[in-house]
Amino acid sequence: MTVLREAPPAARHGGSPAAPPAGGRRVFRWTLAYASLAAVTALVLLPLVWMISSSLKRNNQVFTIPIEWIPREFRWSNYVEIWEQIPMATYLANSAFLAVVITFLQVLTGSFAAYGFSKVRFPGRDGLFLAYIATIAVPWQAYMVPQYIMMQRADLTNTHLSIILLQAFGAFGVFLMRQYYMSIPDELCEAARIDGLSEYGIYRRIILPLSKPALASLALLTFVNTWNDYMGPFIYLTSNDLWTVQIGLRSFVGQYQADYAMIMTGATLSVLPVVVIFLFGQRYFIQGIATSGLKG
Repeated sequence: MTVLREAPPAARHGGSPAAPPAGGRRVFRWTLAYASLAAVTALVLLPLVWMISSSLKRNNQVFTIPIEWIPREFRWSNYVEIWEQIPMATYLANSAFLAVVITFLQVLTGSFAAYGFSKVRFPGRDGLFLAYIATIAVPWQAYMVPQYIMMQRADLTNTHLSIILLQAFGAFGVFLMRQYYMSIPDELCEAARIDGLSEYGIYRRIILPLSKPALASLALLTFVNTWNDYMGPFIYLTSNDLWTVQIGLRSFVGQYQADYAMIMTGATLSVLPVVVIFLFGQRYFIQGIATSGLKG
């Protein structure tokens, strides 16, 4: 005896079986995306966590196998001893001085040059801009020796001024600011010229107030790069009183061994200013990076 079963509603109407609701697929995609971001974030933060953990250990406990993520004994005294073993305050002050001065100069020169490349019309403007931006592709090692010879002949080696002069201009900053300026309507500049405002007045009164996100992005990137710079101070600075914190941490590297616990302590202290500055400027940084590529 054959038992007839009632067909599902979709089959009775000649359609396919009901698909899962779109809301369920959307929740699955968002869950997968957040899980992937969480995994990537954990991988990025893993070295930072290990550095902080190592800064609270003894030197012979840093490279133990398996890794001790949580020290058995928290040595907070490392953060006191480091100030006694090396002139940490001097190194931090030198790093802050170079980072602030170079950041100010790069923001000033980069924003001013970008205004000329984006809002001022003159023959050969685009070709000159492309030639200037092409210098980004030239590795620093290619002109490192000529730069050092120039600074040596100018008697500027072993001075902060040599590093400031070499890093006061940056092609990347000009490119970043120009891309942002291109998103500002040219009609604003034309109206200001009609009203009799000079090019410098347009740059100072109109362009700069509208460019705070891009200026903050450039300032943050320049500050971080200058603060973390190792090769520049290593080449040009020989006096201990002029060393930056990145060079000063080399004091814990001896001929046969290194005090890795103190190196991690100093590295943790050197990271704190950058983290604080980024936390305060992240909103402008993200906005400036997002809007600098809208038009080009």
